[in-house]
Formats: sequence, C-alpha cells, structure tokens
Amino acid sequence: MVYEKIRQFRDLTLIPLYQDELLVIACDSLGGIGPKQHDMVKVPAETVGQYTVRGPLMEVLAAGARPVTVINTLGVEMMPTGAAIIQGIRKELLLSRLPADILVTGSTEENAKTCQTALGVTVLGRSSKSELRLGKSLAGDIVACVGKPLVGEEVLLGTPVDTRILFELLALPWLHELLPVGSRGIGYEARALAAGAGLTLTLRLDLQLDLEKSAGPSTCLLVTLPEEYLSALQAVSNLPVFMLGSLSE
Repeated sequence: MVYEKIRQFRDLTLIPLYQDELLVIACDSLGGIGPKQHDMVKVPAETVGQYTVRGPLMEVLAAGARPVTVINTLGVEMMPTGAAIIQGIRKELLLSRLPADILVTGSTEENAKTCQTALGVTVLGRSSKSELRLGKSLAGDIVACVGKPLVGEEVLLGTPVDTRILFELLALPWLHELLPVGSRGIGYEARALAAGAGLTLTLRLDLQLDLEKSAGPSTCLLVTLPEEYLSALQAVSNLPVFMLGSLSE
C-alpha cells in the first residue's frame, strides 16, 4: 500500500484519509482586539469570535471541503469573555447555513488573569479529491477581487465579504477558483493563487486597490474566471468588483 504524504497548499494543510478523502485544515489567530482593558481596538467579544472564525471557515469552504470541527484556543477566561467569543463562533456557523452537527470545541485560560484578548481558531473539513477546488485556475482567466480589504475598525464600519456571499459564488459554474484574502494582502494572495495553478499573473497598470494592505479577517475574496463573465460576476455580488489582472502559462 502506498501512503500519500501530508502536504501544504497555500495556507491549507491537506491530510490524506481513507481512499480518496482528505482532511482540509485552516487556522487563524487574533490578538489585541476585543473588550479587554489593553485591547487596541475595542469590540464586543461575540464579534471577535464571529469574525475570527470567518477567515478559516471561508478558506475551507472555498477549497471545496465540508467543515466538520471548529477548534478554539482562547487566551481568555471562560466567563464572561470566552463564552461570548464561542457564542460568536456559533453565530457565524448558523449564519453560514452549515449543518448543526459541526463540533465546536476548545480551551480557555483559567490559570492567570488576562488583560488583553487573544485567541486562535482552527477549522477542519473533509473533501474528496474530486471535490477540491485548488489549483483550478486556467490560462486566460482573469483574477478579480470581490469586496475591499478592511482592517481594524474598518471591518465594523465597512461591508466585508461573508460566507453567504461565498456560497453564492461557489454555485457559479464559470468561477474556477476562490481565495479569501487575509492579513498578507491582495498582491500576495493573487501571486499565490497563480502559482498554485502553475501560471503567471500579469497585473493591470491602473489598479484602484492597495495590493499590500491587510484584509483583516478575510474581508475580500479573489476569484478566477473567463473575462466574458466579469459583468455577470458584478451583477451577482452586492460588493464592488475589481479586475486585477490575467493569468498565462
């Protein structure tokens, strides 16, 4: 019997399971944002949980996997901060229209008093090899960004992408690949998207977005598609759509 190796694809970890199934793992972390005394950005703990889980959740879904477990490692006490963060995580899962049997588990800090919010979230999903949507971009595709990069207080004031928008995009047969953008920015993720398909990215010269700006908790999405469907993409999304460039061999 030949055993396949565990491998990394962009920010995802892919672990071979039985037959053609894979375990798809994504994670994210947060610090200094929350309701505690020394947090730099003040937001409710429930909001912290909701937005922190959204990034890895969208990464797993965009890869074509079905989330089965959410693990939260909270650097805060259970009551009241941890409980509110977990409530936010469950709220995001509910809004995502995912099955109610997804397991949410984790740990909190009960040995020391904390004065700043910190947490990590890991999402585990399962997929067959045929369902994976990784490296599916084609030469001749364009790369577009749905939404704008938002970070810090901008996330609360703006309109970030969410799992509802992601599901709508996943249903479009002419979208070849989707990739949520996080703290490393649009430029980094666009180049990683191209490299994952073995292609070269050529950016437009008249771009209206800051390619290096952090997109915080995955507040915008990259998609690849034939250029003739760009107007259809703009009609589907209620967010601004920016054409970034094209892919070639």
